Amino acid sequence: MANRTLPSPLGPINVTEAGGAITALAWGAGGADCTPLLERAEAQLRSYFAGGTDAFDLPLRIAGSELQRAVCARMQAIPHGETVTYGDIARHLGVPAQAVGQACGRNPIPILIPCHRVLGAQGLGGFSARGGVETKVWLLRHEGAAGLLI
Repeated sequence: MANRTLPSPLGPINVTEAGGAITALAWGAGGADCTPLLERAEAQLRSYFAGGTDAFDLPLRIAGSELQRAVCARMQAIPHGETVTYGDIARHLGVPAQAVGQACGRNPIPILIPCHRVLGAQGLGGFSARGGVETKVWLLRHEGAAGLLI
């Protein structure tokens, strides 16, 4: 596995690649590996944080159950600047909303798989990445989905 750390407005972000796909994104320092895929990921994330990229086209690999992969696929389909609820995804997949919330919390590649775009029926819901709900709010505002927060 190779990994690369890049700066972001939310602190250092470490992106991990294995077998030709991005497998993880985590807050904090990590490696300084240089592979073509990690360089593409860094360029796209820098563009995203600068307001230039609203979609990522990187190969991703999700470890986990079939439900985990299905929830991640639904999150990837949420357009930039839009949100859905845990219940929306649950109805689509035919599973309980709590199971969707747990899968969102185990998302191994936040931002690239936009779990921050998934909200609770009555509020923001949680966010398991560093900074918690404050990070989720920052990402939603950055994407122009902040109207729901005002």
